[in-house]
Amino acid sequence: MTRKYNFSAGPGALPEEVLQQAQAELLDWHGQGLSIMEMSHRSDEYVGVAAQAEQDLRDLMGIPVNYKVLFLQGGATAQFAMVPMNLLRGASCADYIDTGIWSGKAVKEARRYAQINVAASTAGNNYTSVPAQSELQLTPGAAYLHYTTNETIGGVEFDYIPDSGDVPLVADMSSDILSVPVDVSRFGLIYAGAQKNIGPAGLTVVIVREDLIGQTLAGTPSMYDYKIHADADSMNNTPPTFGWYLAGLVFQWLKRQGGVEAMAELNRRKAAKLYAAIDASDFYGNPVAINNRSIMNVPFTLADATLEKRFLELAEAEGMLNLQGHRSVGGMRASIYNAVPEAAVDALIDFMQRFEKEQA
Repeated sequence: MTRKYNFSAGPGALPEEVLQQAQAELLDWHGQGLSIMEMSHRSDEYVGVAAQAEQDLRDLMGIPVNYKVLFLQGGATAQFAMVPMNLLRGASCADYIDTGIWSGKAVKEARRYAQINVAASTAGNNYTSVPAQSELQLTPGAAYLHYTTNETIGGVEFDYIPDSGDVPLVADMSSDILSVPVDVSRFGLIYAGAQKNIGPAGLTVVIVREDLIGQTLAGTPSMYDYKIHADADSMNNTPPTFGWYLAGLVFQWLKRQGGVEAMAELNRRKAAKLYAAIDASDFYGNPVAINNRSIMNVPFTLADATLEKRFLELAEAEGMLNLQGHRSVGGMRASIYNAVPEAAVDALIDFMQRFEKEQA
């Protein structure tokens, strides 16, 4: 079997080395005579797998000891509700920065639980940049400030960490977690769906400062209470065991690659190549402000939109999959997460250049 280059925005590419290890261990995990998918999550063996995954993530991100790391279900979308349920803590208002579809969904869900102030929005320029710190209109007494570090659909990322003042900063890092180093201590809470840079869909990672948990809204379901999950080491109920295991393998793979610092160097190089190819041509375009171009999700358009179908057909024929842009914005999008090799980007650039010449 020949594996193809997968540019999917999510579920995204997984390291081939990790898939091979999981395949080798699938029927008989470490001589136990059963698959890890069949193993009790309360067994000493699985608890060891879970603990190692958490420690490896702590090592990779430099997570301080006063932060809890939770491995949950429900996707990042569930966090749109869990964040206000847990972090309002008596406040009636929270601040949100609106930079695209996913931050917009977070705002909509949070409005079920509190008054939400949109501290700044770039809807006016069709979400092609992020607001500057000076543009943020923060609310005195707000519970927290929420933002989406990287908008997967629009290919827009923050080039700075917002200053939230005296209130906790909350970040949805679903599509760029582990792509570049971050100072976790600057955040009150970080959350991320796994299916982009961590592992398969079905797992969500939450990193939350200990002092922010334990004061939920009245009526909060127990499965939406961070403290209940923290006290049970994310095993209040049966967790997504296979996803957690695979995430652990990815964390170990990242360590073997040299950690997040090494991945950041590779990711920036991959993105720079692709953006350079787009900018060098009148045939392709990218509308995002240069300082806010995502290094994970690279949307681009063709000058002649009628050629998009042909572009996708020929790209797929050459082994490059999932390049179609999100249905809400159209065009093309190459998601070049950690597990997408540099060779895939090189192949895409070569194809783009040949395709353009063929249309001349």
